[in-house]
Amino acid sequence: MSPKRPHNRRKVSLKIPAELYENLSELIEGTGFRSVTEFAVYALRDVVASGKRPRESSGYSGKEMQSLHERLRALGYLD
Repeated sequence: MSPKRPHNRRKVSLKIPAELYENLSELIEGTGFRSVTEFAVYALRDVVASGKRPRESSGYSGKEMQSLHERLRALGYLD
């Protein structure tokens, strides 16, 4: 296991659809988040801290998750 690095030493880019970026930008207005990136880092850290895969912690049935994935794919969020 590699040693943990401080969160601000090394950064990488994460590509998301422009429409999602714009929606997040509107969503965070007036919340105290300074950028979509700051919000995304916060949200992703929350997911990692839970120690569970999103599918495991969602509370949705397999059929509901399949339907959700199909809807997200139709909207262009998933390949």
